[in-house]
This record gives sequence, structure tokens and C-alpha cells, in this order.
Amino acid sequence: MQSQLSENAPHFIGGSTTPSASGAILDVDSPWTGQKMGEVSVGKDEDIQNAVQTAREAFKTWGSTPVKQRVQILYRFKQLVEDEIDTLAKLISRENGKMPAEAKAEIEKGLEVVEYACSIPNMPVNNILEVSRGVDCYSKLFPIGVVAGITPFNFPAMVPMWMFPIALALGNAFILKPSEQVPFTPIRLAELLKQAGLPDGVFTIINGDAETAKAITQHPDITAVGFVGSSKVANWVHQEGTALGKRVLAMGGAKNHLIVMPDADMDITAGNIVASFTGCSGQRCMAASVLVLVGDSEPVFNAICEKASQLKPAENIGPLINPAAVERVKRYLDLAESEGGKFAVDGRWYKADVEGEGYFVAPTIIDGLNIDSACVKDEIFAPVLSVLRAKDLDEALEIENQNPYGNAASIFTTQASNSQYFIQRASSGMVGVNIGVPVPREPFSFGGWNQSRFGIGDITGIGGIQFWTQSKKITQKWSARSSQNWMS
Repeated sequence: MQSQLSENAPHFIGGSTTPSASGAILDVDSPWTGQKMGEVSVGKDEDIQNAVQTAREAFKTWGSTPVKQRVQILYRFKQLVEDEIDTLAKLISRENGKMPAEAKAEIEKGLEVVEYACSIPNMPVNNILEVSRGVDCYSKLFPIGVVAGITPFNFPAMVPMWMFPIALALGNAFILKPSEQVPFTPIRLAELLKQAGLPDGVFTIINGDAETAKAITQHPDITAVGFVGSSKVANWVHQEGTALGKRVLAMGGAKNHLIVMPDADMDITAGNIVASFTGCSGQRCMAASVLVLVGDSEPVFNAICEKASQLKPAENIGPLINPAAVERVKRYLDLAESEGGKFAVDGRWYKADVEGEGYFVAPTIIDGLNIDSACVKDEIFAPVLSVLRAKDLDEALEIENQNPYGNAASIFTTQASNSQYFIQRASSGMVGVNIGVPVPREPFSFGGWNQSRFGIGDITGIGGIQFWTQSKKITQKWSARSSQNWMS
């Protein structure tokens, strides 16, 4: 099958690419050049109704298909993705802006969830217990129907793969609404699912804008919605969806704090922190945002600054997603300077040596801020690191705990006592020790705390199994068999 990705991104309904009934489209620009690279269809009411009805019909058969048979398709899908991983990575880089190596790592991380979904038939997810003489109680998991995922621009492959492999393996029909800024990679994934043998209608893509996402959230025949994006929108999706009786798990933003102790290993710490705040151009919810230096940590800080200053946009760090993102960063950096911030590494005026007007911001480290500074409080979503200082670990933890988000936090230390103290007291759903991006691997689920998550549970792992299913509890009693003789 030839992909449609080079020029346009239509919807994917009933196993086929389909333009919007209204003909509505949006331009898709390349972050590298600022030039138009294609168009994306905008889903309106007629498209969404068609998609949901098609998914409902497909669910009637797919939901009753044995799980072992369902995951065989995901096995084949995994192999197809691996066979063209370099091509997919180039596509992600082209539409999202991250470096090809980062894009490849994104795909590999998404495939971890595919592997986990393939293992579901071997998991003891159904329980049975003899509760009394002749009486058994047991539970079985059932799919919940037509479900949806609304995903952001920063991970065109990985975040959808956080959702649909587990949801499909468990028997649901899945509707994906990807970001209109990165529509090409999801369409290719849909094509590969079809090539792997997924029945038509089981996986659907509805492209579009915020109004499309709103219509999906409010559709009465969609029983569950997974979301990843900003906390403001995540909160709305959760409130709106649950008010309509839906199951909703919405992952929001972050302001991740990394604490550096004076005993931290210099090379490990500098490398991990720079990779954390500059990787994917800082456009990820697990990126380091605030560096808290404890006591005399100046040698480590100097090493961080030196390493960050060596990164060059368009060479080893990609662009931001659009010009609005660049303007937002400039406003924050100007505000930081007016508040007395000192630029230990200043990436404000860097001009990347590439064709066109790409959306580049070089790594930037701001010292001299206080806990009330906007750059310290707000999610900037760029390669910008704000620096605070604390006299001891307790003060550093107090700073971290005041953060309204709760996605991730890490400590850098060579003392186990420091790490255990930190693990117990950090107010984050995912914590790391000497790791700049503490993303758990399956079967451990991805999920934050506080204003980084709206809803109960986590989006992958066992949390994903629980979210995309409903449990039926069965109690059965069989009377003792009566004695028989030759006349019976």
C-alpha cells in the first residue's frame, strides 16, 4: 500500500483514507523551514458520525474475537513498524522537528507498549477463588466499546502507541484524533495496522482541530477518552467527559524538578540533565524544567553549562513546532531578564544555518531566579532550564513540593540515603535517581500526580489494561452431584 503522507493527511475510516465530507483542510508547515509541507483534513460532524458508526459495527465482531487472535495482528504490526523504522523516524523528524535519532527512540519506546499488549493473553488478569463449599467467584475483563485517544504534536508515534495497542488487544474499537500539526505519521501507522490484518473499522483516524477534539469528547457513543496535552485542556476534557458519563484519563503538563546534591557524579549528572532539558527540543512532558542546586554544587553546574553551550540548533537539536512556540519562549526569556535572571547559557539570538525560517531556539539556562518567577512556575515547552538554589535537601524538596504539577522529579547523588529520602518525599508520580528522564518501562505504567493527571490510574501497563476494560464478577454454585446407580 502506498502511503498518502507526502502531500496530505485525510481521515482513516473503515480501512481506507477518506477526505472530509466538507472538504475542510488545514495547512501543515515544516518546523525546519517554516514552509508548507502538506495539508490535513478537518473532521466535522458528518465525518465523526461516520467514523463512530463504522467503529460501532466493527466492534460487534472485534470485541468477541479471542484475545490470542487479536494480538497476533499486533505481533505483525510490530514487525512492520520495525521493518520501516528508519523511514518512519525521518517522517517524524520532518513533521515534528526532532532529530532522527530522537524520532527513532520515540518509535522504539512506543513499541514497548505494543510488546506489552501482545503479552496480555499470558497475564493472569482474571481471578478465581472458591469462597465457600461448591461456590466459586471469579472475574473477567470485557472491552468497553468504541473508545478514543486525543494525542499531542510532540510524539506523533509514541503517544498514540501508549493507547491503541492495549485498547485494541482488549477488544475495543479505537478512534484516534492526532494533533493537526503532525498528521502524517499516524496515517502511516493506520496503514500498517491494516497491512497487519486488522479488520476495517477497528482503528479509525479523525483528523482536525480543537473543535474536532471537542466533538469526540462529547460524542455519546464514545465510552472512554484518553488524552495527552496541556493541563488546561486535560482538565476540560476530564470534566466534560466525566460529566457525560465517560471514562476519562487526561495527562497534562509538567514542571519537572531535578535536584543536584554536592556529591553528585559530575559526568553522569551533566550529561543526563542536558539531555533531559534539550532532548526533543524540550518539547516533552518529562523534560527537565527546573534545576535545584543544593549546597556547593557549582562544579557540576559549570559542567552542565559547558555541555549545553556545545549544542547547535539544526545540528544536534531540532526546532520548536511553530512560530507561536518561539514567540512564547522569547516572551518568557524577556520576562526572566526583567526579573533579574542571569543567562548562564544564552540561546535567545541564535540563528540556525538552514534554508528558510525554521523555528529554532538554542539551549538556554537562566540563573538568579526565585520560586515566583514565571519561568520557574510555568511550563515553557522548550530547551530552557531555570536554576534555583537550596541550602539542603529538605529545602530543595520544599521547592519541588510547591510545584503544582507532579509529572516527574529526579535527584542526582552518590548517597543512597539521599535517594531514599527523596523518593519518599518528592510529590511526583515518576521519580528518578541519577536519571534525567525517569520514564518507566512496561509493565510499569506512565502517569503523574497533581495537575499533571486528571482522572484515576495510568495510561500504559496494568493501568492501561484497567482503563480500557470493565470487570464482570461472576458467582456460581453447583450442587453436589447426587449418587447414581445402574438404573439412572
